[in-house]
Amino acid sequence: MKKVVAVLLIILSFFIIYFLQSNFFTWFTIAKVQPNLFVIFVLLIGLFAGKKLGLVLGIIFGFYLDVVVGRQIGISGIMLGLIGLAGEYLDKNFSKESRITIILMIISSTVVFEVGSYMFSLITLPVTVEIFGFLKILLIETLYNVIVTIIIYPIIQKLGHLLEETFKTRNILTRYF
Repeated sequence: MKKVVAVLLIILSFFIIYFLQSNFFTWFTIAKVQPNLFVIFVLLIGLFAGKKLGLVLGIIFGFYLDVVVGRQIGISGIMLGLIGLAGEYLDKNFSKESRITIILMIISSTVVFEVGSYMFSLITLPVTVEIFGFLKILLIETLYNVIVTIIIYPIIQKLGHLLEETFKTRNILTRYF
């Protein structure tokens, strides 16, 4: 029951983040570039709740975003699913307690998401290759994601530990004689 409530709260958080992304951050752009809060959100689900939930929710959230605002269905779903899956592997190899490692994880996830999305778009859509424009957008979005992560880091730690406690703890029953 506790896990069901946690998943429902994650879904509610997704819609709050969607509202912030589509309404609030449109006022605060840097060179017409917004942060990608969904990359941060799905990575944190993968880090703190596990790869299964990160993968499934990354795919579901990505497909929802593709249906609502995307040009092509599937790209965001695949990329966010990969980021959710990578969260568990990053958790096993790096510490989540350090702000620097969280920031490095956010940087790498943002780069992977944007490069992967750009490559899929180049393959499937009739777009022209603009490397310098893409690199400028990538740099600004990565910096913006880092700034947002630094600002909300205390919230990330508190909610992350609650997620980890809910999804990753194993209740082992032992018998004492």
